Amino acid sequence: MKKREALPNAAGSLELYLSEINQFPLLTVEEEQRLARVYRKQGETRAAHRLVTANLRFVVKVAYEYRSYGFKMADLIQEGNIGLMKAVQKFDPDKGIRLISYAVWWIRAYIQNYILKSWSLVKLGTTQAQRKLFFSLARTKRELDKMSVEHGLDSDGADSSKIARKLKVKPGEVEEMTQRMEGRDLSLDAPMGDDGGYTHVDFVVGHGPSQDHELSTAQEQTIVQGRVGEALGRLDQRERYIIEQRVMSDRPMTLKELGEHFGFSRERARQLEIRAKEKLKQELHLLASEIDWPTNGQPVEIDDRALA
Repeated sequence: MKKREALPNAAGSLELYLSEINQFPLLTVEEEQRLARVYRKQGETRAAHRLVTANLRFVVKVAYEYRSYGFKMADLIQEGNIGLMKAVQKFDPDKGIRLISYAVWWIRAYIQNYILKSWSLVKLGTTQAQRKLFFSLARTKRELDKMSVEHGLDSDGADSSKIARKLKVKPGEVEEMTQRMEGRDLSLDAPMGDDGGYTHVDFVVGHGPSQDHELSTAQEQTIVQGRVGEALGRLDQRERYIIEQRVMSDRPMTLKELGEHFGFSRERARQLEIRAKEKLKQELHLLASEIDWPTNGQPVEIDDRALA
């Protein structure tokens, strides 16, 4: 039996990728300008492909500058490659600069945007100054720590005030950004324990009603609706029509409309409504005693929600 080949790990895949892109030759200034003009004027995709592949190794170099943020190099390189392709689309060879000098800004922009979006579900920086602080903070802290060690000082000398002076921002801004960078998002579905039988969401305190309360409320509502239906069934046809149109309807009829419907006065309609409500109250009072509503011996008031 043929032995199955082991799948390459992440490090091996990255080395393989680097080996492949290093096989693409670099372009001279003349070649680069010629290809850029062909693509700009004719939209020739083969010219754009050569411009991209010749500069892939520079994307890797830029991506390595952001490896301390804890993201996979493959993801950073992929975002940087998108920035490179965008730069090729926008590049003007008549400006007198090399493509990579222009593309590096696009490459950094796409990598930085990916880091900011992936770092937290909550935006870390909404202004240009906050974004700059995010990417400068870790680098500045490392530089100050290195200087402290070289001069024989305390290695934790890179406090907020020193970082703030170097970056020309307020110490409070440094402290706030430090806390936000350290507070990475945590998935509530992430398993916990050795067996992974629980997740973080299992231990989140719920502030809504308990399941028992919801069940009892649903059962009570079912009883109420059933008994209200029985109570309405004991009214005569005219009384039931009055309750349905004056109490249960989303657009209740006026007393005048009710009187016109039956062919009597507004005052007579009001009297019949009062009588129909009294009969219904007596039925609902019996219902209230069965499901332990506090009535203090008095007939219950008709609640439109119970009649819905």
